[in-house]
Amino acid sequence: MASIVVVGSVNADLVVRTAAHPAPGETVLGSSLEVLPGGKGANQAVAAARLGADAALVGAVGSDEFAEPATAGLRSAGVDLSGLAQVPGPTGIAIITVSDDGENTIVVVPGANGSVDADAVRRHAQLVAGADVVVLQGEIPPSGIEEAARLAHGRVVLNLAPVLELPDDVTRLADPLVVNEHEALRFLGIHEGEPHDVVRALVDAGPRSAVLTLGARGARVAERSGERTEVTAVAAPKVDVVDTTGAGDAFVGALAWRLSAGDPLAVAAGFAARAGAHAATLSGAQPSFPAESSTLPTA
Repeated sequence: MASIVVVGSVNADLVVRTAAHPAPGETVLGSSLEVLPGGKGANQAVAAARLGADAALVGAVGSDEFAEPATAGLRSAGVDLSGLAQVPGPTGIAIITVSDDGENTIVVVPGANGSVDADAVRRHAQLVAGADVVVLQGEIPPSGIEEAARLAHGRVVLNLAPVLELPDDVTRLADPLVVNEHEALRFLGIHEGEPHDVVRALVDAGPRSAVLTLGARGARVAERSGERTEVTAVAAPKVDVVDTTGAGDAFVGALAWRLSAGDPLAVAAGFAARAGAHAATLSGAQPSFPAESSTLPTA
């Protein structure tokens, strides 16, 4: 059995580079176009596997020409694909625009990922139940996320990106819930807040623990300790940013790996911040993930 099972999306990323993002109604020229493997589920499985985790993926690709490039990184990283289905129709696609300052915009067309519902996940119940850590994201149908969380006997890492409405009993299984600032505010239904207060509010909303990622400012970790919620600040290394596309998924994959190895959450998040910083120094998502921990920058 794999120590980490990721239940999530598999995409082909169409990455366009441009000097600056277009304003609404504006046309700009791009300097390049690449087709790369992606999808938050695939990315996080690859990130964990490249660091040394025994990882498996439950997901789906389509019957089109994008299925092969979408899975190339998973195969190269040695991820167990026994839970990957091929369904009729298109593979998931992400259209990513990366500007010269490294910031990105992403539009996702789910394609085959829309088939990863409760029935699809249930077909791999033994794989999910046998994992030490089950990693979930928001790019598959909510019923698939719910089923995986309920089947899990190990720790559930719920990266709610994008934010979906899930039943309270599923949210309470998250240990941790991992979100960035925008996702956290949407999850909480508020417009602003200081990171320390926001991450505490995330735990108060039900999850067993929470990690609020802050990009170059690191992360905040909140955990229940008896009647109190303890908040820990995690620093991020200073790096020259090239492309932030893969940083969040590198963070989650590295976090899952260290949690499966027994690290405390705050320690695992510190390692994950280093992996995310490394990913931001290179182009693309999966091509940017570190292959060994010795290459990571230090905070």
